[in-house]
Amino acid sequence: MGTFKNLKTLVTRLRDDLNNPTKLTSLVLIYAYNRTGKTRLSMEFKDAGKRKSKKNPTGNPDTLYFNAFTEDLFVWENDLDGDSVRHLQLNEQSSFFDAMTELALDETIARYLSRYADFDFDFTYKEIEQGGETLFKPDYVSFSKGGEANIKVSRGEQNIFIWCVFMAICERMLDGHESYQGKKYLYIDDPISSLDDNNAISVACDLAKLLRRAATRTDADGNPAPIKVIFSSHHALFFNVMCNELGRKIDDAPSVAHRRYFLHRPNGDGTYLLQATEDTPFFHHVATLAELQRAADPKKGKLYTYHFNALRSVMEKTASFFGHPSIAFCLRARDNEEDRALFNRALNLLSHGAYAIHEPTEMGEDNKELFRRILREFIIRFEFALPGNAPARPPAPAPAPVPQEAPAQ
Repeated sequence: MGTFKNLKTLVTRLRDDLNNPTKLTSLVLIYAYNRTGKTRLSMEFKDAGKRKSKKNPTGNPDTLYFNAFTEDLFVWENDLDGDSVRHLQLNEQSSFFDAMTELALDETIARYLSRYADFDFDFTYKEIEQGGETLFKPDYVSFSKGGEANIKVSRGEQNIFIWCVFMAICERMLDGHESYQGKKYLYIDDPISSLDDNNAISVACDLAKLLRRAATRTDADGNPAPIKVIFSSHHALFFNVMCNELGRKIDDAPSVAHRRYFLHRPNGDGTYLLQATEDTPFFHHVATLAELQRAADPKKGKLYTYHFNALRSVMEKTASFFGHPSIAFCLRARDNEEDRALFNRALNLLSHGAYAIHEPTEMGEDNKELFRRILREFIIRFEFALPGNAPARPPAPAPAPVPQEAPAQ
């Protein structure tokens, strides 16, 4: 486990992991829940690779990356005036598209896209003056299906198309295309926004194959020439599939040396904790419980009314996992019927107010103690293994007062 005061020191650690001469690591897999700072981490990693240094005196970028910034290079245009030429507009100023014409990606994109969707696409190109030279770059891409042109695709279909474009570019990078000479790293952050679970599994399997290829890549002489990879996600199913796919041996293929981490911010500030997960990835509900446990710490934590929403959400998922329709299942372990009724009332009453995460209201002392009791007994009852130390089983506390609903903000 390592603690890092800022993203810059965390990036240094990740790059050291990938370049450790005594313990070969080609891949780093990171699980982190939303709002941890995964996108900022990917940008800091990318920026570190283009700063001038002894190892990189020219400051040439060494990372090909995919994150929310990559997705934002594609903007949907509804053609409100003509209502006919609906398309996905590409940002012509981005160097991401500079080599699109030379790469001849259409066939590779179509091969990937056919696995996840059933529509066709067509790029429209134009000449762009950039840096004193004329480039032929893609302007926009339109979609069709069943003979109907310029169709509107869903947000999920739009995102899966963008992902297919990136996968096709990755293939050219691994092929050693001249446009990507000098690239040493591949950073992929949360590639499956707006995807259903079926497509999430398919994308994870295809990505795992690509990352295996990156990790075992060789040069023209057969010498190892891997592209080192950082992959991060908040999606528990996607992360689990990636771990399983990369962790198993396939026929005679060499195993892929990789590390798995859980990344979180213990106090919600700029300090990051990177914890090795061994063979068991941390799932989203476990990460949530760990954060709730820290928030409930009487000395270091701070409890807000929205924490009841988070606890109720985890309980609902737990009950659903065991095939039960309500959180009452999670409270049945209480021998005291009055406590069960109290806990149930608190979770129903205090998790349905207008409690905004961005304008939080701190709990009153009575509700804080009640929250701590519910959380502590829930964790003990279901034996959750949380990052850090789990709370010890406490002596039976005195009955808590009936909760009072906080005023809506």
